[in-house]
Amino acid sequence: MILVVGTFRLPPENLARALPMAERVVTATRAEDGCIAYSYAQDLFDPGLIHVSEKWRDREALAAHFKAPHMQAWIAERAELDLFDRAIRIYESDDGQAV
Repeated sequence: MILVVGTFRLPPENLARALPMAERVVTATRAEDGCIAYSYAQDLFDPGLIHVSEKWRDREALAAHFKAPHMQAWIAERAELDLFDRAIRIYESDDGQAV
């Protein structure tokens, strides 16, 4: 199992524009083969801080995710949102248990 966790920031004034874009990518990603969980969450106490949490069956599923059309669209769209301080880590668990 592959776990992807992290954060990114965007100017708080861009949150309203970001929400429909993020909703599209999250909905499409959750339907992907190998996606176990995928979510973005706005921090309650730090405006503009977004938490990322993903769980994938394996590295192949994650690699396919990055090539998916909705991910390519999200990469182009998020360029307009002035994202910064992106800190994403990937963890692997051989036994399928959380690490």
